Amino acid sequence: MKKKIVVGMSGGVDSSVAALLLQRQGYEVIGVTMQLWREESGPDGAEEGSCPLSAAEDAAKVARQLGIPHYVIHFEREFRVHVVDYFVSAYLEGRTPNPCIACNRYIKWESLLEKSRELGAEGIATGHYARIGRTADGRYAVCNSASAGKDQTYALYRLTQDQLAHTRMPVGEYSKEEIRALAEEIGLSVASKPDSQEICFIPDHDYGRFIERDMGRRMPEGNFVTKDGRILGRHKGIARYTVGQRKGLGLAMGEPVFVMEIRPETNEVVIGTPEDVFTDRLVCKNLNFMAWEGLDEPRRAKVKIRYSHPGAWATVRLTAPDRMECVFDEPVRAVTPGQAAVCYDGAYVACGGEIVRTKH
Repeated sequence: MKKKIVVGMSGGVDSSVAALLLQRQGYEVIGVTMQLWREESGPDGAEEGSCPLSAAEDAAKVARQLGIPHYVIHFEREFRVHVVDYFVSAYLEGRTPNPCIACNRYIKWESLLEKSRELGAEGIATGHYARIGRTADGRYAVCNSASAGKDQTYALYRLTQDQLAHTRMPVGEYSKEEIRALAEEIGLSVASKPDSQEICFIPDHDYGRFIERDMGRRMPEGNFVTKDGRILGRHKGIARYTVGQRKGLGLAMGEPVFVMEIRPETNEVVIGTPEDVFTDRLVCKNLNFMAWEGLDEPRRAKVKIRYSHPGAWATVRLTAPDRMECVFDEPVRAVTPGQAAVCYDGAYVACGGEIVRTKH
């Protein structure tokens, strides 16, 4: 009897080819599209996202081409609680969240795994550009994809050992060009569908407007200040800014200036020079250990501080049961509270946590 597996199908080429590859490996594939957000949420043609009707229709069409069953499952409530509410509250607290990390942990894995068990499947699969390996001591860990340009391991650091044990990521063995070629080879309707960009539930990228609409009121304005408290001007609400930001400040200073800190307790946005946005250390919380079981003593790791960051060498150590400090060999730019610090041990994700504090 063939083993069953549930593939999360977004209607894009990556998850569609993931279903194709697993079918070729002999699995009985079941396609599932997650309906996450009711509002109009993304341009037609976006690959990953909140799965509006067009995405579900594309996924259903691919499922028909592959001859597999397809279901649309509603996770709007879970998405609202774990992703949207978290996103809004984090910005209002002066942090810059990564909602994809929360979505992966609580929606694309936790909820989808629960549904896969109801369907009698052994696990789930996704179209992420990453691979799952096992360390010498038997721990599961996400590791870099074959295509460095599309590597998505950073956003997967919060997955648990149980989730990883029941997950397949077949796309991680290929480059994006190879995935499109496989789709074209059998005439999949989504072979040339463009990739999605930015956050799926804010297609116009105006985070401030989204947050104000969600709150039902305007954010209070406040002061732009220097690090020693000198007032430079007025800002339009702290959720419109992030550490390292230069554009859109509306300050005529005669030289480049950047956001170096956000202070929600005083509703201030702190402005500094290019040098002020560099720091050699950070502290993070909500730790998740993956390739490493724990951190009994200081260790060396390459640490990524945002999705697009290439990583920088640091010494990492625990300062409390749920606090990890990363001290970088060289100062890094724009360490941002709310983003993740993800530690790599070679190709493996070792651990990670949410950045809560930096030291300038």
